[in-house]
Amino acid sequence: MIRLAWKYLWSSPLTTALNLLLLTLGLAAVTFVLRASAQVESGLRRDLAGIDLVVGAKGSPMQIMLAGVFHLDAPTGNIPLATLESLKRQPLVAQAVPLSLGDAFRGFRIVGTTPDYLELYGAKLGQGAAWTKPMQAVLGAEVARASGLKVGDRFAGSHGLGEGGGAHGDHLFEVVGVLADSSSVLDRLVLTDLASVWEVHEEHHAGEVHEDAEQRRETTLILVRYRSPLAAVMLPRWVNAQDGLQSAAPALETARLMRLVGAGTEVLRGFGIVLLAAAGLSVWVALLHAVRARQGDLAMLRMLGAPASRVAALIALEAVLLAGLAAALGLLAGHGLVALLERLLAARQSLRLGPLGWSEAEWLVPLLATALALLAAAWPAWRAYRLDVTTLLQAPR
Repeated sequence: MIRLAWKYLWSSPLTTALNLLLLTLGLAAVTFVLRASAQVESGLRRDLAGIDLVVGAKGSPMQIMLAGVFHLDAPTGNIPLATLESLKRQPLVAQAVPLSLGDAFRGFRIVGTTPDYLELYGAKLGQGAAWTKPMQAVLGAEVARASGLKVGDRFAGSHGLGEGGGAHGDHLFEVVGVLADSSSVLDRLVLTDLASVWEVHEEHHAGEVHEDAEQRRETTLILVRYRSPLAAVMLPRWVNAQDGLQSAAPALETARLMRLVGAGTEVLRGFGIVLLAAAGLSVWVALLHAVRARQGDLAMLRMLGAPASRVAALIALEAVLLAGLAAALGLLAGHGLVALLERLLAARQSLRLGPLGWSEAEWLVPLLATALALLAAAWPAWRAYRLDVTTLLQAPR
């Protein structure tokens, strides 16, 4: 039955190829949406790393969240370092991790922080050790691959968060460690001590006395973890009431971001559904035409002892074989598109997707293909089932 259905399927190669193409494109679009959505959500959850609040200078909460958590936007400004101590004294705060931004190395951001930032993500060192003094740096796995730097090498950062800024040639960082690949935001960062950032930029305030320099020291953002659920209500209000400070809740801002991105995924999902509907209609027409063209063959099968149900099953099997082939090609094409998207994002030093693999929802793709094929084959199979063998055999040739 399978061999006969396969031969029948490819007896009209152009029609079969067209139906296969339509089904594959529709299933590939659905696969891409399912897989990309799952990976983006996985990447966002991983980069959030339990961060409950981001504190920055007055401005857009979305911008603060993108700059502080995902490192995809410019920060809104700097805030006094004293803010860090004020937050640490708050009984509602379990942890406060400072981030100082402003410089980059070949497009990768240099982040002044504390070892708590590594612990926040559960980062592990692949080589070397963490920094112990200023002007020592730990490279993310992606930074190390792109730059070719290794433990013991030295490099100079450049002013600004992108490439092309003026180099700080008089202040060289020493690479003391390289992080293991974690597929998180840490992979594309250069991490160093807070004092390193101040040391690089103190040349702009070289004439100040030591006490004034201490008072002028700033940080860019502070990542906060709550001690209790009550902090979610109280702490953002307290932060926003302070002069020059703005809070951003990553969970809320990420949900808003996903709603904005969701409009594009809905369009792509709709495009896939339209293609599948067109493919289903095309398969229905092809099978209906095939039943009419093969009436003599089907009548001969009946005469040789094949029951009507088996003749109908032959038509349905033809559609299922087409759907199975399209499902395999659609899944392959969808995963290929996701892998291409991952490479494009990595080249742009943007959001890292979750690990490539199979999402829980992808089992719907072959199920959807089979259901569509059976639906398209239902009427042609019924026509085959109801064939009048006696009339067909007596018909003049």
